[in-house]
Amino acid sequence: MTMNDEMAKEALKNQNAGIPDFDWTSYADDHAYDQNQRKELEKVYDQTLSTVAENEVVEGAVVAITKREVFVNIGYKSEGVISINEFRYNPDLKVGDKVEVYVESSEDKKGQLVLSHKKARVMRSWERVNEAFDKNEIIKGYIKCRTKGGMIVDVFGIEAFLPGSQIDVKPIRDYDVFVGKVMEFKVVKINHEYKNVVVSHKALIEEELEQQKKDIIAKLEKGQVLEGTVKNITSYGVFIDLGGVDGLIHITDLSWGRVNHPEEVVQLDQKLNVVILDFDDDKKRIALGLKQLTPHPWDSLDPNLKVGDKVKGKVVVIADYGAFVEIAPGVEGLIHVSEMSWSQHLRSAQEFLKVGDEVEAVILTLDREERKMSLGIKQLKPDPWTSIEEKYPVNSKHKAKVRNFTTFGVFVELEEGVDGLIHISDLSWTKKIKHPAEFTNIGDEIEVVVLEIDKENRRLSLGHKQLEENPWDVFETIFTVDSVHEGTIVEIFDKGAVIALPYGVEGFATPKHLVKEDGSTAKVDEKLAFKVLEFNKSAKRIIVSHSRTFEDEKKVEEKAEKKSKASSAQKVVKKLNSNIEKTTLGDISELQALKSELEANQKKSDSKSEE
Repeated sequence: MTMNDEMAKEALKNQNAGIPDFDWTSYADDHAYDQNQRKELEKVYDQTLSTVAENEVVEGAVVAITKREVFVNIGYKSEGVISINEFRYNPDLKVGDKVEVYVESSEDKKGQLVLSHKKARVMRSWERVNEAFDKNEIIKGYIKCRTKGGMIVDVFGIEAFLPGSQIDVKPIRDYDVFVGKVMEFKVVKINHEYKNVVVSHKALIEEELEQQKKDIIAKLEKGQVLEGTVKNITSYGVFIDLGGVDGLIHITDLSWGRVNHPEEVVQLDQKLNVVILDFDDDKKRIALGLKQLTPHPWDSLDPNLKVGDKVKGKVVVIADYGAFVEIAPGVEGLIHVSEMSWSQHLRSAQEFLKVGDEVEAVILTLDREERKMSLGIKQLKPDPWTSIEEKYPVNSKHKAKVRNFTTFGVFVELEEGVDGLIHISDLSWTKKIKHPAEFTNIGDEIEVVVLEIDKENRRLSLGHKQLEENPWDVFETIFTVDSVHEGTIVEIFDKGAVIALPYGVEGFATPKHLVKEDGSTAKVDEKLAFKVLEFNKSAKRIIVSHSRTFEDEKKVEEKAEKKSKASSAQKVVKKLNSNIEKTTLGDISELQALKSELEANQKKSDSKSEE
């Protein structure tokens, strides 16, 4: 009995529901055919039906669709009923469509044919997937759910993986909107060992876009203005969708002014007009411009602006050598570090300015053709060297800041732009300084006297010791030659020693003048008496000796002894001469011997004196 017979019988039964005790079986059996005829007719009817083998896949036709079920006729005496969920991958299913079904049972308890479309798909799915991959065929699939990195797609009953990057050519922000959708795909990868399938929807779009690109690029011309949509923003530029083909606006072509990041100028999905700057047919690269749609700011710069005028702007870029100041969108001038201060110290621009600072400057050079401008901010203040002689006359005293050292002196700054040099010899009257670091420190404040002005070369010669009177005028009267003073040995080296004398003065003694009376050599930190051998005021040099303090005393004693002996001898000779007439021959001989002895002693004495 077919589904139509059952429906007719049910309708008739409903029409006569009000007739009591009606024998429907007898009524049905009471037909124009007898028992034999009926069997013969049933045999003929059965021959018109196909033979159904269980556990096989056959093709059937959809004969009816309800909200919950699909009725499929496979040529058997009854139709099979299949849950509509098994067809959710195909929302376009309609009556008359051919579908494959798996025969689970020719009859269930109710005599109903049991079919499954899902099982049929699974049995044929692997073959179809491989066939679709080999033939590059477009197939349909149902997106079941999200998973890590992509989506799970039902393709022929197989769960295939759709990577997130293969959903669309555009970055996907919300994956959930695709769940439950039926889409077209291409099989891009099959792992036969693990029976894994990877599909792509992006591949279909790319094929279409590739053809669109060819068509669009063929029509492109440099200078052409097109409308596009901001597709992606990167640190180096903006990708614009021109309707199937992408172009790039480099960050430098977004605005005539400085742009730190493209997000300052455009937003995602924003529609804007762009101009084609260049394109490459082979690589399909299109260079776009946005700023070129507006006139260059230099062309609209105030024509009356000239060198010497003051302008205001904002620091947009800074480097060691200078700062770029934007005085109008797209119009920049460079302030070189040398034009930031009258000071001639080597300094970087970061010490004066920072990005974002609002500054006022003077135009130093202006080249409209080359679109270049140089600015200066030190020119806003008067040059201190124009009035240097009035403000810092010779012999005037000032306070200065120590800026730098050299082996020959100290560079100091009296004010910004006014520097001077204190020569190492002008640091102290008394101390012998080998390096300025022994006397002062960088950053310290020091008092100075202006000694000389070189206005042309912007140089000042300064002194520190000149703040006091020259003590050597006084020392000249104290450290006279042969005067003896107590001193301390502070340093000994090969050529001699440095002696600390009173009043902070230093003297110098050679090694032979460091020998003590006992024959030993004096050592560092010993306090001894020193005699001044030489005093040189111009050279500020005092030569002293310890040895001479006791050697000269001995010489004095020897000289005195010599004079005493000479006086005695003269008295004897005088006495003898007065009595010469009374002297005998023997006396003369005796006197002659005495005279020779005295003369010999005299020679020895003279010889020692000379030594």
